[in-house]
Amino acid sequence: MDLGGGQDPVTAAETSPAKTVKPAVVKAAEVAPNRRRGGDIRVTLSPKTTACTSGFGGVLYLGAGEHVAEHYHPYSEEFLHVIAGELEMKLDGEPVRIGPGDSLLVPINVRHRLVNVGDVEAHVVFHLSPLAPRPDLGHVDTEELPAPHEPGPQVGGPR
Repeated sequence: MDLGGGQDPVTAAETSPAKTVKPAVVKAAEVAPNRRRGGDIRVTLSPKTTACTSGFGGVLYLGAGEHVAEHYHPYSEEFLHVIAGELEMKLDGEPVRIGPGDSLLVPINVRHRLVNVGDVEAHVVFHLSPLAPRPDLGHVDTEELPAPHEPGPQVGGPR
């Protein structure tokens, strides 16, 4: 069938740039933890790990009393879903309590700082979208980092 473009639709779909991303499984246990901003952050799905194009995500493990340093995202919304633990997220300084089964949206440009206020390790799944124009523009830190010597999570570029 010709749709007026001279290419068979199956052939056009197979060669389309949008088809360069393939399904992928990335095991969190096989991703090196990043502790620059606090906790154990593991970026599992990103342009670097899977060649995805619309955002990145992963998991966060946060020990009792640990925190992720305050920062904001000038280009991305952040979506969090709590699997385990009791947490407090400060959004532009206002505290919000979240626990197992809760999901939270952090809008673009909202300063946020996450603290494990419980006595067990917290486990959070996160996703940020859309991507910043460049990975180095994705986060703006607004307080001293727990591990400033460590590089940030590598989310951009091909793997």
